[in-house]
Amino acid sequence: MNIAIVGAGRAGTSFANALAPRGHAIQVVHHDDLATIGAVDLVLLAVPDDEIAALAGRLPVEPSRVVAHVAGSRTLAVLAPHPRVASLHPLITMPNGDLGARRLVGATFVVAGDPIARELVASLAGRARSLASEARTAYHAAATVAANHLVALLGHVGRLAEAAGLTLEDFTPLSAMALADVAAMGPRDALTGPASRGDVATIDAHLAAIPERERELYVALAREAFELAEERSRSLA
Repeated sequence: MNIAIVGAGRAGTSFANALAPRGHAIQVVHHDDLATIGAVDLVLLAVPDDEIAALAGRLPVEPSRVVAHVAGSRTLAVLAPHPRVASLHPLITMPNGDLGARRLVGATFVVAGDPIARELVASLAGRARSLASEARTAYHAAATVAANHLVALLGHVGRLAEAAGLTLEDFTPLSAMALADVAAMGPRDALTGPASRGDVATIDAHLAAIPERERELYVALAREAFELAEERSRSLA
């Protein structure tokens, strides 16, 4: 497949590095160089979400060509006025072009529109999932929490670790175990710790011991842990 990828950031580079070894002819172009795009089967817009509609509007309309984006939160409407449109959003993190390329192979993608999106996913040995357009924002919120908010949470862990005289690296194996347990048995059954056993005294002691700026987030997360514990109790009743 002949593909022009617009955008040379982390997403665009990841897609280029993943697709080229799979037999696709790849052209990576800057968003200011749209005129250099030749005869291609697909134009893949790997740019910030807010720029997609404007870039799509600047692309000449060619009935034989598919224009697609890789944004999780945007529908196909942002690709007007092109007659053949698609989207494919990978459920992976792409911190750089090399790691992102490796993760794209075999990844799960949420796809919409022209069948070329599923063809591209299949060429990456990926798994294609479909969603209703009205569900995309909620889906993207879930993806944001699963990745970005998890990273923010580990920043919280790192600060608590430093307050105790340790480092984040001392706790990441524990986090990996917890994630593996969630994958194996779900959040309710994976929950351990003081909230899972209703140990309010220990949580109060934690709040007294940790830095003041960390308490609000700790309390919010403890409340969620108590909710999970209550859900588990109700399911066993």
